[in-house]
Amino acid sequence: MSAPLLLTFNPGSSTIKIGLFSVSSSGATRIGQGMIDFRRVPLSLHLVNEGAVHDIPLKAVVTENLHEVLDETLNWFATHFSLTDLVSVGHRVVHGGDTFSGPVAITDEALAAIVQLTPLAPLHQPQSVRLIRAIRHLRPHLVQSASFDTAFHRTQTDLVRRFALPRRFFDNGVKRYGFHGLSYSFIARAFAHQFPQLTNSKLIAAHLGSGASLCAMNAGASRDTSMGFSTLDGIPMATRCGALDAGVVLHFMQQEGLSAAAIEKILYEQSGLLGVSGISADSRELAASTRPEAREALDLFAFRIAGEAARLATTLGGLDCLLFTAGIGEHQPQVRAAVCARLAWIGVELDDQANAANATIISAASSRVTVLVLATDEEQIIADEAVSILHGQGVTA
Repeated sequence: MSAPLLLTFNPGSSTIKIGLFSVSSSGATRIGQGMIDFRRVPLSLHLVNEGAVHDIPLKAVVTENLHEVLDETLNWFATHFSLTDLVSVGHRVVHGGDTFSGPVAITDEALAAIVQLTPLAPLHQPQSVRLIRAIRHLRPHLVQSASFDTAFHRTQTDLVRRFALPRRFFDNGVKRYGFHGLSYSFIARAFAHQFPQLTNSKLIAAHLGSGASLCAMNAGASRDTSMGFSTLDGIPMATRCGALDAGVVLHFMQQEGLSAAAIEKILYEQSGLLGVSGISADSRELAASTRPEAREALDLFAFRIAGEAARLATTLGGLDCLLFTAGIGEHQPQVRAAVCARLAWIGVELDDQANAANATIISAASSRVTVLVLATDEEQIIADEAVSILHGQGVTA
């Protein structure tokens, strides 16, 4: 008898990462992964299975409901895997607000609540809603679950989450939520497993990818994070601005006469590394460039990361470990070195050779702060939480 299977969907604003997992009594084991990038023409499914890489052209037309794209994708998976054994689909949902503090089965009521939170994440939440509805249409018998990026940060105090605005706004949901929670949840678990002697350490994790943030943790719980009400806050990102004086937005409106849509496009799509460099949103391309604008963009990136790490260390009351993860954090030694050089004053010292090799421990023996590199895996957390929902409904492997 073959093992039950589950799919995970991890949507970005223009991509969908897909994970395929086998379910057993010990949990979920990845057996394949894919990605659809809606920016690519013609559309294709990029699939990695047992070390082999495939790019499968998709004939489906992208529509608002994604039915055709997902139907063709599922049919392709069905030619290589026994999707008759598919029992569940787990979704990453960016915003859970104060409604969701952990994973949930997607009922009519849960979906309505997810939809209601769309104004808090207008670029990401609609993607999740489309995928949930598409699976309901195509495979209505499947159990669906939602894993929320904000849930990990619900351990933060109201003091940390509050803006200095009139109290009624906090009561109405204008507060710091934090994001990248699925990544930080995986990191907290991996850190505790690999370094049990450091479990109670004061840890700052830097999730550095196209989207980027930092999280201060103690005993595996989130105490503070750089992202706040939206995914714009905190450090600069590939195309997002990071923390910004609200007066700049007022200036855009009042002096430049820009509409809300035009301002949104600037802040989300034209800023960050792309905006400062005027060259690229890809830090690898900037590192290879000799132009001063490229260097300035990377310098600003490292400067803001180090500054935010120092602020988060204040929340923790010290710093024992600094951890880098996600695409840039895991694979770009020069970015890590630039950040750590600015944190030398609090005892961060790198082992240059270990850093260049992307080793797990990259701090020097004399460093007062342990510096680590760990790979993150959001899809694994989605899968594990989907399995917990299945078990809660009495479905066993």
